[in-house]
Amino acid sequence: MKNKSPTILITGAARGIGFAAAKQLTDRGAHVILTSRDPVRAEKAAAELGCESLCLDLTDQDSVNAAARTIEERRGSVDVLVNNSAILLDHYSSLLDLSPDTLRQTLETNLIGTFRISLAMATLLDRSPDARLINVSSQAGQLNGAPQAFAPAYSISKASLNMLTQQLAAAMPRIAVNAMCPGWCRTEMGGQDATKSPEEGADTIVWLALDAPRSLQCQFVNNREVIPW
Repeated sequence: MKNKSPTILITGAARGIGFAAAKQLTDRGAHVILTSRDPVRAEKAAAELGCESLCLDLTDQDSVNAAARTIEERRGSVDVLVNNSAILLDHYSSLLDLSPDTLRQTLETNLIGTFRISLAMATLLDRSPDARLINVSSQAGQLNGAPQAFAPAYSISKASLNMLTQQLAAAMPRIAVNAMCPGWCRTEMGGQDATKSPEEGADTIVWLALDAPRSLQCQFVNNREVIPW
């Protein structure tokens, strides 16, 4: 990205992979807007990194609209949107034990919330000469390979997010829209037995935001390499 100080909005970035990405991008000179549904947590994390904070609840349309207005007033445009917010409610459940309410709640954040903020940011992204949209997905949502039973609601939401990525890429051809998999990371969601640090998981986010070729579009990326959907 040629812009010396791109404006980068990262959802769910008060901890974990989002926080690590916010730190790396801030260190690279980007103007990062770090969001969380908890304003105190967002402010604390942003103060630690020296970036901007914003309260944002993706499940609340009014919150999304208010965030979009605030960003437009403060920055005028957005160069990169990193859709990182996600929940995992059914880590050890089987599909046959999954309740419709758990699936609905998971989709509300992981899929519909991402859709909400992407639509809300579309106009601001369109004002950037090198706009990029990055959906933080998971290999749990891959349809390529053998059937797997891990966290059914979460996996369904990530498979749906991958299709949303393709739909956004088709609807917004001026924006480089891609999905990425950070891998299994040592976060509150991933647990301490995971194989990667949050910083390692954030690497591909940072690469897609600042360094990846503009021609990379509508792909699923892991460790800076395209993988099957």
